[in-house]
Amino acid sequence: MGFEILFVLVAAFGAGVIDAMAGGGGLIQLPALFAAYPATPHTTLLGTGKLAGLAGTTSAVFRYLRHVRLDWPLVLPAAAAACGMALVGAWIATQIAPDRFRAMVPVLLTLVLAYTLLHRDFGLQHRPLASGRRVRALAAAGAGVIGLYDGFFGPGTGSFLVFLFVRGFGLDFLHASASAKVVNVAANAAAIILFGLTGDILWLLGLAMAACNVTGAQVGSHLAIRHGSGFVRGVFIAVVGLLIAKTAWDVLGSRA
Repeated sequence: MGFEILFVLVAAFGAGVIDAMAGGGGLIQLPALFAAYPATPHTTLLGTGKLAGLAGTTSAVFRYLRHVRLDWPLVLPAAAAACGMALVGAWIATQIAPDRFRAMVPVLLTLVLAYTLLHRDFGLQHRPLASGRRVRALAAAGAGVIGLYDGFFGPGTGSFLVFLFVRGFGLDFLHASASAKVVNVAANAAAIILFGLTGDILWLLGLAMAACNVTGAQVGSHLAIRHGSGFVRGVFIAVVGLLIAKTAWDVLGSRA
């Protein structure tokens, strides 16, 4: 086994652990792919990473469903919107590189982190809003925007979704993480359909990464369920902080 393959398989495992708890697995997985295969087109690496991510996220969903009760009238419209918009985002990614939008990501993540730190009880109590038509429409709109971003670029998608469900709809971090995984599955599936049709997936590598991502996702979801919302909140803060550092470094490096 070559060093590049071993490197991305280890990264896929770590991404699965982190992503299952608080999102942000792309912080590990995508940079590893781009570092290991610098000559490969960015759309191929995005598609390969999403194949691995879909497997891990799906496995985490099934584990969460055994322990966490989801608000399906809220989650399903959000998942449907994210699926449709991720398809659009993936198509955009095949037309233009996402470099020009990178500067926005650390700014948005900084706002998310600042809000979370300033509100110490944020996401620790589960007080979901009643799933009326207006709430479902807002969930679909928010998840649709994030799904578009996920299909087009992706890093931080899980963290944005967790924040959406906590801040927008009163879920605690455990329920928000479980709900975000369902939406993430829908968005990744849509992106994979388009990348697969355009031939932008390294299938053997992606499937090997998927196996590692699934293993990591089982570990991460187990830790989240066992330790609860306070633990997930701490992981969320750490992941968002690392995402800010990584995406800001990417922006500065591209301008050097």
